[in-house]
Formats: sequence, C-alpha cells, structure tokens
Amino acid sequence: MGDRVSSELAQLLSERKLVRARINRNMIVKEIKGAEQDLRDAKDSLECRKFKWATIQGYYSMFHSARALLYDLGLREKSHYAVLVALRELFSGKLDRDLTGAFERAMELRQEADYGLTFSEEGAADTVEGAGKFLQKAKQLLAIRQ
Repeated sequence: MGDRVSSELAQLLSERKLVRARINRNMIVKEIKGAEQDLRDAKDSLECRKFKWATIQGYYSMFHSARALLYDLGLREKSHYAVLVALRELFSGKLDRDLTGAFERAMELRQEADYGLTFSEEGAADTVEGAGKFLQKAKQLLAIRQ
C-alpha cells in the first residue's frame, strides 16, 4: 500500500477489518478456483431459473476473485465491505470503475436475495455477467492462465 490512504481505508486497517497476512501463491490460486466454481454454479442456476442462487453464487465468484487480488497484496479481509473499499482504493488504476461498480451492485443484490428474499432474473443475469468479467480481469492481473 502506498503512503497515502483514505480515511475510510485507514479506519478499516485500524479496526483490523483489513489486515496484513502471510499469503502464498497456492492460496491465491485456491481463491480463483473457488471463483471459477461459483461462476459455473451461478450459470447453471441462472439456466435453471433459480435467480436467488444465481445472484448469491455470482456474488461469491466476485468475492473470491477480489479476495485473490487482496491476497496478492498480502492482505486479508475481515468483512465484505472491507473488500469493496480495498478494491476501490488499492486497484483504482487497475480495475475499471465498471468492475468495482459491478462488485458493489452484486454485493447489494446478494444481501437482498439472501436476507430480504428479493431477487430478479435481471439482477441475477447482471451479477453472473459481472462475475465473469471480474474473474477474467482478476486472472489477468494475477497472471493466471485463462
């Protein structure tokens, strides 16, 4: 991390919601494999018109891709919100705003589907599409073969 961090990121670090950790390459690859499996499951759920599960699985594909990116920086999250803030702050020059926006929307849709039992075909499809793009970009940044 650079010398300048936002107050929001600094607070997450001080609250230990984002911490330095010993990470090895196998842990990063494991997260990417988890993201790939969640994406496959999300696509299957979408095809079967299980929109709640497609939304949840699509989000978790993104979450594991994002976690792999944080791991590559030697960081581990203690909250989903910390992942979002870290993506915005630490990958602003590497991830398009569309991708961080897709992560944020997927996070909101997952919460609505999981806790509010509110979901839609459109939300599920958007989440699955975003998860595919997010995974592809994470693999590119991490130099993991497609």
